[in-house]
Amino acid sequence: MIIPDFSREEKLSRKGYKYIAGVDEAGRGPLAGPVVAAAVVFLDNKNINKLIKKGVRDSKTLSMKKREYFYELIIEQSQDWAVGDVSEEIIDKINILEATKLAMRKAVENLKNKPDFILVDGINTIEDFPASQIAIPKADQFIFSVSAASIIAKVTRDRILMDFDKQYPGYGFAAHKGYGTKFHMEMIKKMGPCKIHRRSFKPIGELFSNFLKKNINEID
Repeated sequence: MIIPDFSREEKLSRKGYKYIAGVDEAGRGPLAGPVVAAAVVFLDNKNINKLIKKGVRDSKTLSMKKREYFYELIIEQSQDWAVGDVSEEIIDKINILEATKLAMRKAVENLKNKPDFILVDGINTIEDFPASQIAIPKADQFIFSVSAASIIAKVTRDRILMDFDKQYPGYGFAAHKGYGTKFHMEMIKKMGPCKIHRRSFKPIGELFSNFLKKNINEID
């Protein structure tokens, strides 16, 4: 397993950058719910080695229980953190790539202080944002502040989907968080898409069309 460290942030700090934010997102692939981004700032490595030793990693490698645990520690020990989300309605209007960029922009804009350097997971930087930045594929695996952001984004989105599970029972959102599991797909076939499904995503569009045809045929 790859262990993240704080070396990239320290190198940037030596170059004169003071407020360095790690940014990551959660929820590009699901068929329902928002995409959520997080920005996290650590100004020094005072508590970072302890967090790394405790097991802070890319959120995808952690259990739900560990993510929840580290979420609280990151909030307590970071100098700044914020999230931004973009709804499924907006995703359908502007596409998931642009929605992800918008969520990231919201996250960094919601920080208490504007960052002067941003480390972004992926291949796309935050367009037209007035700060130096770099996009690095798989940054959440080896850059500590991005790993921390991945945890904040994932836990935040999971909690949103667990709330949606209460509003739209039957789909199993609390379990699969909107991803296209077999159970989720079967429930969409049975009940049709609900308000938070991304209708611009091909599987949902096809299932919605088939659901309408089936129900119209039954009425006829």
